[in-house]
Amino acid sequence: MSLLYLLPVLLQVLALVHFVKYRSASYIWLFIIIFLGPIGALVYIIVEIVPELRATHTSVGWLAKKKRLKYLEAVVEENPSAGNYEELADLYLEQKNYPRARECFDRAISSRTDHADPFYGRALCSLHQGDYPAAIADLEKAISFDRKHDYGRALGLLAMCYARAAQRETAEKLFREALATSTLSETQYNFACLLAELGRKDEARDWAKRILNKQATLSGPLRRLEHGWVKKSKDLLKELEAPARAGAAV
Repeated sequence: MSLLYLLPVLLQVLALVHFVKYRSASYIWLFIIIFLGPIGALVYIIVEIVPELRATHTSVGWLAKKKRLKYLEAVVEENPSAGNYEELADLYLEQKNYPRARECFDRAISSRTDHADPFYGRALCSLHQGDYPAAIADLEKAISFDRKHDYGRALGLLAMCYARAAQRETAEKLFREALATSTLSETQYNFACLLAELGRKDEARDWAKRILNKQATLSGPLRRLEHGWVKKSKDLLKELEAPARAGAAV
């Protein structure tokens, strides 16, 4: 079978796979893809997939960032200023080179540092490296400058760190403060996990369901970004409901 005959089928398969993975609430697209065939699939790809691909690639491309990285590495040799090291750290953090990013944040931070960003960036590196005590120290410093730094995510991550450190009372207090003004799925999911650990399953279900319920109102790029938290929330709900089903079976 030639590629010319396979292409329409492949378009529909691609559209359906993407729809199932990211848009379970947008049922009108399902009808368009199925009943309009390859034309409907093509429309779906143009309207939904192409903008997402553009949204995930900034105007500064990968090659440009790599070039900038090399440039900054040379600059800090001549001018090891805090600002240059912070920018270099941000680039390494974006590339998920957490050890190198953390080293650069160390060089960017001094006793005169008067803003949250480098402390927050270093905390993210520590989290990815599993160093929760270091993350707690830097997140505490970050929120001392701005209690709602990064739209409340800093406070939510601090709460998660305290939960991992078995300081659950402090963690719950911080989670509730963060969630009073934030709707970040990450924070909601981590709070649900804490509640589940505390045996408060009804509350845990409620927070996990909040993540699922808001998916219907999200646009394409946001739905894609939320996909990981949706999956985790569904898995958590299954875990919470499993004992109840097992008990009912007995």
